[in-house]
Amino acid sequence: MKVAVVILNWNGKNFLEKFLPSVVANNPVYSEIIVADNASSDNSIAFLKERYPPIKIIQNAENGGFSRGYNDALKQVKADYYVLLNSDIEVTANWIDPVIQLMDSDETIAACQPKIRDYNKKTHFEYAGAAGGYIDKYGYMLCRGRIFDTIEEDKGQYDDTREIFWATGACLFIRSKYYHQMGGLDEDFFAHMEEIDLCWRLKNYGYKIMYCADSTVYHVGGGTLNKTSPHKTFLNFRNNLVLLFKNHAPAYFIIKIILRMLLDGIAGIKFLISGQAPHFMAILKAHYAFYSSLSKTLAKRRKLKHDIKQYATKGIYSGSIVADYYLKGIKQFDQIDSKKFS
Repeated sequence: MKVAVVILNWNGKNFLEKFLPSVVANNPVYSEIIVADNASSDNSIAFLKERYPPIKIIQNAENGGFSRGYNDALKQVKADYYVLLNSDIEVTANWIDPVIQLMDSDETIAACQPKIRDYNKKTHFEYAGAAGGYIDKYGYMLCRGRIFDTIEEDKGQYDDTREIFWATGACLFIRSKYYHQMGGLDEDFFAHMEEIDLCWRLKNYGYKIMYCADSTVYHVGGGTLNKTSPHKTFLNFRNNLVLLFKNHAPAYFIIKIILRMLLDGIAGIKFLISGQAPHFMAILKAHYAFYSSLSKTLAKRRKLKHDIKQYATKGIYSGSIVADYYLKGIKQFDQIDSKKFS
């Protein structure tokens, strides 16, 4: 097959029941649908076998999270393109064709994402990806259509297809040969930001990450791990430090890491004074986990340096989105000075 749409499932029978019909109904003839199950304990497998017997099922031996789950499954999938699709996404008509046509037009395009709207508020973008991901100089993520918890209404302001810094793992189109060339997703991330790490590695290798405005999907979000979960806070803070340490260019590298740690400390204090002690503790645990794995992360950085063609600059914001958001009152992407984007 040219395309393999691979849905990673873990105890998500309800999501499969609700959203799989849209995937099946809007699947082109050159695409195969596969469900990779991460050792679910609900009746997901029985449901699939009964209701969707043509769909291929890959059963992973254990729940290795998003990263290992996909790595294990994709070793068994042969296609030119993979689509890593969350189980809590409703797709629309013609959601695959425009992205594949775009990627077919340029061999240097390694990955791409469609427009991500909120399933529960369909006029608005959705947190995880919106209209394409970017990163500021301190490693904080932002999207066109979403800065921190401020979500924009989609009024067509981001209907231009363009190069971005990272594409969301909620609906990630990626060339299979580049996925395997990069060694897939970093399994030490377990979940959260692993797709950003992969995109950064791809960009450091000279490939492009794109946003395709001609394709739209609707995402529920928080289906596996709610954003109010302290464990999600732990993963986000730990993984972000690892992400920076692995992939950042040598210039100002140590300074950026130190400043980021200080900013994490401020975030922790904010959690503490607002009565969210579990999240404060999650940040402490995240930093401890980062320090504990420092030698391993350093080894990864050194190994990656041998493959880097040029350190990525396209899509990096040279300002601080934290200062913009909290001090300057910038809440929308189009309010940011475009000259500060490389």
